[in-house]
Amino acid sequence: MSSTAKRRFNLSWLKPPAMPEDGSMALVDHLRELRYRVIVSAIAVVVGAIVCWFFIDTLLDVVMWPYHEARRNLQADRPDLVMHTTYQGVSSPFIMKLQTGGFAGLLLTCPIWLYQLWAFIAPGLLSKERRWALTFLAAAIPLFLAGVVTGYFVTPKGYEVMIGFVPENSDALALLDAPTFLVNEIKLLTLFGVSFLLPVVLVTLNLMGVVTGEQLGKARSAALFGCFVFAAVATPSTDPFSMLAMAMPMGFLYVVAELISRRHDKRKAVQEAKELDVQLTY
Repeated sequence: MSSTAKRRFNLSWLKPPAMPEDGSMALVDHLRELRYRVIVSAIAVVVGAIVCWFFIDTLLDVVMWPYHEARRNLQADRPDLVMHTTYQGVSSPFIMKLQTGGFAGLLLTCPIWLYQLWAFIAPGLLSKERRWALTFLAAAIPLFLAGVVTGYFVTPKGYEVMIGFVPENSDALALLDAPTFLVNEIKLLTLFGVSFLLPVVLVTLNLMGVVTGEQLGKARSAALFGCFVFAAVATPSTDPFSMLAMAMPMGFLYVVAELISRRHDKRKAVQEAKELDVQLTY
């Protein structure tokens, strides 16, 4: 093989830069690190999606459950309401299966891409704080999945409310484009999962010295209001049930993050006071 071919298949450009002892990196090295983390996460999600493809029919039944549940509830109250699921275009069923497999792969591999997120943030932390990777993952993984599960069981009521606006005793058919429904559901569940990561993000910022528990306390009222605004904008179904189901846990988790940050700040202050006493003694 010629030297040109060897250079062509050389993947050294993909490797992340060496990590300095103090964790400080140039902007170009940060971008290389980000590229590496994103590529590793993307490969993991693709592999996860391929694994999930073998169970795609079962997964389709799972993702369509909120619609079928809303449909059963509506038709029990309004027997005159006729609802049908449609596929617009020849490729729609195949694309829907791809989207379902991709989202399932995202959930399946969340420990991997959440770890990559932590590994990208860790250089900005002190050496003793970098050891908290397991704690970060132990909190982030169940919180993300809890957000997805919460959104999953909230969506039927939201769809029921929105479809229920079809006028009674009318000849109109309630037609649902299945791929469009799936895209909206994936957006909603992903937003629920990400919103539940709020305390992890805030505590990480506190560990990095970006914010303090006192600052979080002062911003609590504005933050709680922001949670409701974010939930109102983020939920594509625009129903009040989805908005409240997202905003209220976010507000609660914000307060939890504030309490954890205040406790960490107190421990840090005590530790710094002890170190100062030792220095003054010597």
